[in-house]
Amino acid sequence: MQIIKVYQHLSSEKREFVLSKQLLRSGTAVGALIREAEHAQSTRDFLHKMSISLKEANETLYWIQLLKDSSIIDISIYNSVFPQAEEMVKLLVSIVKTTKIKLKM
Repeated sequence: MQIIKVYQHLSSEKREFVLSKQLLRSGTAVGALIREAEHAQSTRDFLHKMSISLKEANETLYWIQLLKDSSIIDISIYNSVFPQAEEMVKLLVSIVKTTKIKLKM
């Protein structure tokens, strides 16, 4: 939800549409892919969806960092969003690793 709020702020207050759209796409894809993984057809399908979600979460970190480094978002917004996105990446890394062990990959 925070990604959506940041996107809304960027598009309405900062009139920034390109980078904010990238952030919105990658940030919301994470949740959508996790939701898909909940009903995966197999453990391999689950792993595939979670791996893609991890890639999207990592991309989200990139966009947040880029927005901060280019001074489009201020440090307070960055500090409220980046740690949560970083925690999501760590969680997804753990899930992917554990699932690979389960599959003996």
